[in-house]
Amino acid sequence: MKTVIISLAVIVIAFTFVQLNFSRDQRNIETYPYVVTKKYDRFEIRRYEATLFTSVKLSTKGYKNSSSKGFSILAGYIFGANERNEKIAMTTPVSMSLDDSMTMMFMVPKKFNKDMLPKPNQPVIEFKEEPAKLLAAITFKGWANDTKIEKYKQELKAALDSEGIAYSNQFYFFGYNAPYEVFNRKNEVLVELN
Repeated sequence: MKTVIISLAVIVIAFTFVQLNFSRDQRNIETYPYVVTKKYDRFEIRRYEATLFTSVKLSTKGYKNSSSKGFSILAGYIFGANERNEKIAMTTPVSMSLDDSMTMMFMVPKKFNKDMLPKPNQPVIEFKEEPAKLLAAITFKGWANDTKIEKYKQELKAALDSEGIAYSNQFYFFGYNAPYEVFNRKNEVLVELN
């Protein structure tokens, strides 16, 4: 019995150590640059810079059906599945448009421009220049799923309506953590403002 308790303690300590390292590494990842222009109780307004993304349009609908497929395609590209077998640093957040067909996007590190990037091995990957934009964002913790994303989308719409802020029908989901991270998970639902 003593051996089992010691083994479990070692596993818990090792797991906690690994998770804390993931959290530390997360702080060093390049992020989609923005400035908060106004904070409200439940959401904030942000101005995002024009930024280059790698993207893949998926025929599936919903977070559950699209996230792992899109992630594996784009992660393959940045991990070396390209004409030069070149690795490109991971950035955050992973962005998904919340349309009938979903588009997943990874931000390209600022040191690259479109002409510097290696050609993807998969023709479904495209480079997409996102213009500067004004977005409203609501944040939630834990693991994302279709139900939570829809809940926070409706909550964001209600909060914007109550403030009289006009918004478009272009919603996004931003996920900030790797799939294997357990602690301090951060997710957001955002919408472009009119």
